[in-house]
Amino acid sequence: MGHEHNHNTEAIGDKRLIGAIGVNVLLTLAQVVGGILSGSLSLIADALHNLSDAASLVIALIARKIGRRPPDAFKTFGYRRSETIAALINLVTLIIVGLYLIYEAIGRLFAPQPIEGWTVVVVAGIALIVDIVTAMLTYTMSKDSMNIKAAFMHNVSDALASVGVVAAGTLILLYGWYWTDTVLTLMIAGYVLWQGFSMLPKTIHLLMEGAPEGVSVADIINVMEKVNDVESVHHVHVWEIAEHTIALEAHVVIKKASLPDIERVKTDLKRVLHDQFEVSHSTLEMELDGSVCIDIRQADSHRSEA
Repeated sequence: MGHEHNHNTEAIGDKRLIGAIGVNVLLTLAQVVGGILSGSLSLIADALHNLSDAASLVIALIARKIGRRPPDAFKTFGYRRSETIAALINLVTLIIVGLYLIYEAIGRLFAPQPIEGWTVVVVAGIALIVDIVTAMLTYTMSKDSMNIKAAFMHNVSDALASVGVVAAGTLILLYGWYWTDTVLTLMIAGYVLWQGFSMLPKTIHLLMEGAPEGVSVADIINVMEKVNDVESVHHVHVWEIAEHTIALEAHVVIKKASLPDIERVKTDLKRVLHDQFEVSHSTLEMELDGSVCIDIRQADSHRSEA
């Protein structure tokens, strides 16, 4: 029943992503047409941002499907890191879009063009509605996924940008302030770059197999050494195989060398690591007196001879 429930949840999530992709693609086309007809660079800027959102959702959807594949001889840890790679692609693309918008906005400063205010206001208003719908479709999934969270935040920023575009179009209609379109474009580009650069370090850290956020190796050693019959712990390595999947390997010095004692200590350590640090995969090398690695088969042989 648990597997079936998880499968249904994933299917629902995929359908939401497909729906979000569809409305964002339609919105992007509408904004590009509206931007060309009105001469509004900020509208085209918002369209490019929406296109990057649609692309990020496509990549996230593909990565979700790849990530569900079970481990095999080629990927013994499975394929879940594909979502992290997707996040990196999305963030790099987002940064490129932001830089391009700045380039276009600076060029518009030296060569201003007339803008049709009503077209800007109407298309941006439609964009705001679509952004809100997309955010609603992805909000629940964004709580547990780096990729979906990035897409959700993009849609929130798009909604804010659409509000700004409506404001700029209104100012153009009322006062003829065409410069507000260029200023707004620079603001959208700045926000896009801020989002990209703020999330990029965490993604790279995950791909570099860095220690999980909030997990201290010193704390792990301290907790492990409090387990009965553990003398010391060294050579500790902890990293994230994928988002929400923590792995650990360590050498553990124990006081007793019989097979039952080794298995008991190992079981206790794995339980503590899972309960306190959410470690789902751990490899423990057991040692005696801090100098000799214990071969379980030898320990079993000694026990039988005794």
